[in-house]
Amino acid sequence: MSKNDLSRKKFLTAASGKIPESMHKIDRRQFLKQTSAGSALLFTSKYFSQSVSTDSQVEIIIDEPIETISPDIYGHFTEHIGGVIYDGIWVGENSSIPNIGGIRKELVDYMKRLKPSVVRWPGGCFADSYNWRDGIGPREQRPLRPNFWINNRFSQKAPDGPTKYDSNHFGTHEFVHFCRLIGAEPYIAVNVRSATPKDFYEWVDYCNAPAGTTTLAMERETNGSVKPFNVRYWGVGNESWGCGGDFTPEEYAMEFRRFTSWVPNFGQNLALIPAGPSGGDTSWTSKFFTKLTERRRQYLNRVYGWALHYYCGTSGKGQATDFTDEDYYELIVKANRMETLINQHWSAMGEVDKNHRVKLIVDEWGAWHRAGSEVHPTHLFGQTSTMRDALIAALTLDTFNRNADKVIMSNVAQLINCLHSLFLASEDRFIVTPNYYVFDMYSAHQSGQSLKTVFSTPEINITRRGRTEQLWGLNGSASLHEKKLVLTVVNPSLDKSRNTEIIVHGAKIKSGEAKTLSEADVRLHNSFNNPNAVFPKENIINIKRGSLVYTSPPASVVRLIFELA
Repeated sequence: MSKNDLSRKKFLTAASGKIPESMHKIDRRQFLKQTSAGSALLFTSKYFSQSVSTDSQVEIIIDEPIETISPDIYGHFTEHIGGVIYDGIWVGENSSIPNIGGIRKELVDYMKRLKPSVVRWPGGCFADSYNWRDGIGPREQRPLRPNFWINNRFSQKAPDGPTKYDSNHFGTHEFVHFCRLIGAEPYIAVNVRSATPKDFYEWVDYCNAPAGTTTLAMERETNGSVKPFNVRYWGVGNESWGCGGDFTPEEYAMEFRRFTSWVPNFGQNLALIPAGPSGGDTSWTSKFFTKLTERRRQYLNRVYGWALHYYCGTSGKGQATDFTDEDYYELIVKANRMETLINQHWSAMGEVDKNHRVKLIVDEWGAWHRAGSEVHPTHLFGQTSTMRDALIAALTLDTFNRNADKVIMSNVAQLINCLHSLFLASEDRFIVTPNYYVFDMYSAHQSGQSLKTVFSTPEINITRRGRTEQLWGLNGSASLHEKKLVLTVVNPSLDKSRNTEIIVHGAKIKSGEAKTLSEADVRLHNSFNNPNAVFPKENIINIKRGSLVYTSPPASVVRLIFELA
């Protein structure tokens, strides 16, 4: 046994009277500093124990910053699929549902509270079938087109309507209007599979050319927008290894070079984003970057970020709201894979981009469950999110925060009525999901300095695929905002609380506040009939001398905000 391991055992024995069965190995370089950590924190609610007996420890190291957490990590994704656009975002100007220029007002109000940074549109797979000209001009004159997803078996069983045939009533102007209402930047995905570089250039011209300077700028003015949209973020294709064209990485690299050659920028610093891999396909990453730069390494300068997609799916016999404890842990383990994927693709990118000028963008992520819990029969891939999904959202955002030096944007899939949604809506009914509350709690991290944070806690034994495995007992992230320190923590255990000592190296805590999202049953979810079944609780913090101790309930997400002296 090393001296470090012995020191850890002595600490935990003194704190809790027992040695945990297994622990994360951590760097003890800062361990001895804990004796001067300073203030005490005791929580006085049913979620927080007044006892100083601990079984876990969190060390936040102020003088070891990682990188600024980009607000774009808290981005969103909207596609013309199921009930995302129609029945979700767009209700129409003549609707009896309260709206702002056709945009569902309740959605706008809730989104503004999150301070969203960026929204991706119009897909997804839909993007590579989309003609942007279909979505401009008088709405009554816009063409009716078959939706990309019309051949899906779910869609075929659905009644006729936007799920099958897109009216194009929601186009470029409506999307930019929505982004402006909620304070987000638009991120537009370009059609590479069935369009041309010329179509892309003209879309940029239409969106960004100054008033009166080009024919397309004047057409935009005729359609109601004199000022340019100044769209910076452009995705060049989507899932080009699949629905976006079935390209090889070498073929797609050539298409990317062709589409991004001499694009007019109209004074904008365009951020061009190529379609990256699915999950762990590092060969797509390696081959793309190798082919892209085979003639000139300067082509790397065209790449703003490399777009990774990863979904963790339902296992076992369950679905979104009906699952076993084993299903629960299986999904946690799958979501936890995000950190490995980030490191794997970061390494693959570094084979060519040795200085890591290009960062990662995870512009599709979330849990993907089986059909059966959607709130309307037209909502393809719609699903009802439970507390389990909230934990998936939290541990994923923590992963991005911890890797703020590698990840500059992410977009949860999708915003409303589809997959890992923050909202569910059907006609005049509207609710927030547990995922919304996670984004609300975690928004405090935006633009903060990500800090090295070490979690020392007993691992938990889980049953997965008939075998017993170990999973970390606590994890999370921390960020510094001048004198404000934000700490978020996920406890994945279904039956164990964690009494945790917080040690802040390099600062003292003056005051603090806490918020906890936790329910006795991880299958609990909000519904139209019970919209407040799941919501976070505020907790009182009393500062006293001694250790800083908090308790994470089982299957919980905790956010702590400290004011530093």
